[in-house]
Order: sequence, then structure tokens, then C-alpha cells
Amino acid sequence: MFALTFLGTSASVPSAERNHPALLVDAAGKRILIDCGEGTQRQLLRSGAGFRRLDRILLTHGHFDHVLGIPGLFSTLGLRQNSEVMTIHGGQGTLDIVVRMLAGLWGAGRAPIPVEFAALTEGQVVDAGDFTIDCFPIRHRDTDSFGFSFQSPARRHLRSDLLAALGVPDGPMRGELAEGRPVVIEGGRTIDPEDVLGPPSGGRKLVVIGDTETTEGLSKYVADADMLVIEATFLDRDASTARDYGHLTAAEAASFAAANNVKQLVLTHLSGRYQDEEILAEAANIFPNTRIAADFDHLVV
Repeated sequence: MFALTFLGTSASVPSAERNHPALLVDAAGKRILIDCGEGTQRQLLRSGAGFRRLDRILLTHGHFDHVLGIPGLFSTLGLRQNSEVMTIHGGQGTLDIVVRMLAGLWGAGRAPIPVEFAALTEGQVVDAGDFTIDCFPIRHRDTDSFGFSFQSPARRHLRSDLLAALGVPDGPMRGELAEGRPVVIEGGRTIDPEDVLGPPSGGRKLVVIGDTETTEGLSKYVADADMLVIEATFLDRDASTARDYGHLTAAEAASFAAANNVKQLVLTHLSGRYQDEEILAEAANIFPNTRIAADFDHLVV
């Protein structure tokens, strides 16, 4: 299960209702921040999420609306005497921007909290056991941009009807079977895990894509996602402007979701030039299970 808290859903210019981009993902007791726009520290407080157990930031790219909140967040964590290491993942060019930004405030190699930088290359970023995070390259103007895929494995569970039918008693034997080990029941009969396990179920896939000028080549990363979070900065009537600025239209995002068997589409990075209703109408006409993200929305995959 992945729990998402949208902390900022605006495009480049924030509004009274939408802050700069930031998304908090809670998975198996771990909390990961994707992007950290200006004011993210306050959004964490306003959302009720707070700062606890936050020790990893994934950066989609280095444009300022996605990274300017890092110094403020670090300053607050420093005042709270946070001693945990914060790991920042991003493309090398993105990390260079963050390193220079921090150095300009606190001096080279210094920050209010311990920080580690991890440059992204396509492939696995984190293996937390209960879930993994992979990254993949995105085309967005002249940046080294990345998208992220969160996946939890499907698991097989014991079927109570089969256990009862085979006479497996409650207690340690069922625990052994759940762990994949055979047991010997009364009468000397051996019960193998395959005899009592159901089919795989419960796996989840969440894909988060920040700013992108195209969906070309991304299908293999997005296919069959339970949820796709992706930008929709422009409407189709302004498609030429979207090309100029390296962004998608709502129609393009919806068509991409429809073509890749996505179960739910969530649109973010929204421009104040449009009403939410018209963004939703354009996308839902192509992909009905579309949602427009708002600051402080809480969704579960």
C-alpha cells in the first residue's frame, strides 16, 4: 500500500490554493518526499504529516519550482535538532544545483542536517523489502529528469478453506506454511505450502512523473500501473505553447493512461490559467477515471 499526500500541485507559479510541487509518499512505515518546492516545510505541517521519519527526497529535475524548498526544510529540521541523514536522489545536474544552493547559504559541504547525495541512473533506487523504487529518464527541456515507479510485490496468502479441509490446526504449523515450509500433521501426512496457498494478490504499482515534454518511450515503465501521477500543465487548445515550454496537455496525459492500462490517473502541476473543471473535462473525456489533485489531498494505492 502507498499513501500519497499532495503538498503542492501548482505549475511554475503558485496560487492561493496551490503550492509549488511536492508529494509525500508513505510506504511500509517509510516516508519519501518527491520534489520540494518553496514552502514545502509549511505544507508538511498544514497537512498534518509533519517531519517525522522523513529521510529521503527524490527530485524529478532541477527547475527551481521543484527544489527551492530544500533550504527552508533543512533549516527547520536543523532547529529541531534532527540528526538523521537526509538522502537526496536526483540526476547529477540536479544534485549540482542543490549542492551549490546549500553551499551559498551555509558554505561548501555544510548544511544544518547531515546530507548525502545519490546520483540517479536508470534502474532501482531503493529496495526496502516491502517495496521497491525504480527510476527512469524523462525528457523535459534541457534537464536531467527522472520519473519514479513504486512497486510492492504480490503475495500469496493461506486459504482457510484449504487449511480446514486438510486438517491443518491453528497455531505454529500455519505459520510455517505461510513462510513457505512444509509441515507434518497428525497421522504423518505432509502438507506442502502449495497445497494451501492462494494465487498471488495485493501487489501495487504507483508511477510518478513530473514535468515532461513527451510520453514517447515511457510505456514500458507505466504499463498496468494502479495509479499514474503526471503533469497536465496545458489544455489541448494550447498544445503549441505546451511544446514550447516542454509540458503535456491534459488530453495527452489521459491518452497515455488509456493506452497503458492504467487504473487511475491523477493530474498535477496545474496552471492557474485554467479552471479545474475544464482540465478534468478534457482528460475524463478520454480516460474517465481521472482525478485533479489539490493541495492536501490524501490518496491510497
